[in-house]
Amino acid sequence: MSNGKKVRSLITGGAGFIGSHLSEALLAKGHEVTVLDNLSTGRFENIEHLVDQPGFRFAIENITNTVVMDRLMSECDLVFHLAAAVGVDLIVRDPVHVIESNIFGSHAVMSAARRYRRKVLVASTSEIYGKTDKTPFSEEDDRLLGPTTKARWAYSTSKAMSEYLALAFHRQEDLPVVIFRLFNTVGPRQTGRYGMVIPRFVQQALNGEKITVYGDGKQSRSFCNVSDSVRAIIALSENEDAVGQVFNIGAPEEISIENLARRILTLVGSEGDEDRIVRIPYDEAYEDGFEDMQRRLPDTSKIENLVGWKPESSLNETLEHVIAYYRS
Repeated sequence: MSNGKKVRSLITGGAGFIGSHLSEALLAKGHEVTVLDNLSTGRFENIEHLVDQPGFRFAIENITNTVVMDRLMSECDLVFHLAAAVGVDLIVRDPVHVIESNIFGSHAVMSAARRYRRKVLVASTSEIYGKTDKTPFSEEDDRLLGPTTKARWAYSTSKAMSEYLALAFHRQEDLPVVIFRLFNTVGPRQTGRYGMVIPRFVQQALNGEKITVYGDGKQSRSFCNVSDSVRAIIALSENEDAVGQVFNIGAPEEISIENLARRILTLVGSEGDEDRIVRIPYDEAYEDGFEDMQRRLPDTSKIENLVGWKPESSLNETLEHVIAYYRS
């Protein structure tokens, strides 16, 4: 609340997995919430339970529609820019859409925000860091990317341009922006359609199917529960010292993809079925010459020092939440 008045929050991409959880959390804090989503990767089912709640409204439209964006921006106090083309499958299959959506979409949001002096929280990604082998990743680390001939790096580059654009609007136009880089956020409602590994593994495990591990399975990741990520995003939105800065949001527990598959089999009651784990070469799963990060581990000391945030959910708790969601 501010001076007894409800904060009016606009969430672009709010019908997506993370956006729907953020919508719930903001409504619980007393915000009025408007979701703008074209449903290209988001799903109405994610927010259907919110539609009749007081203070919630939803618009199906592209963020590049300047008339709609201008109207919604004029009626909000705070913007969470989550709309983006995401997922490795989509990046490889339709790189033009990924590049256009991420760069043009961010420009449309920043331009409208500048007009009304709105604070913007910008969602970015651990993909920013590329394939550097220096871990854990901290916000000021150098980036190392593959060649432009590899579509794999189009997403990282497009999100980097969104960051550059947001920071340019901040420095040149004094627009209040905060950038947060998400590391593998997972939880209920996440879909495996675009290459997200945990929902894909869970669905395969529950359906008695083969667990398809891409590459040799030795690559490792950390996975942060969406409830923890949302807490971090909201904490940054409420802290004026965060403006103009970039923050990692992720969990410190690292696991190889091969061991992740084993753990999921155990949690669904299929321990000992390791013969169900099959390895598919990257070239077959994605494209010839596909490149991947070997590790992706965040240094979160910066956000911890500013707002006192730490993830609370363990990986097992997060996996159990996802398994329960798909079982239901």
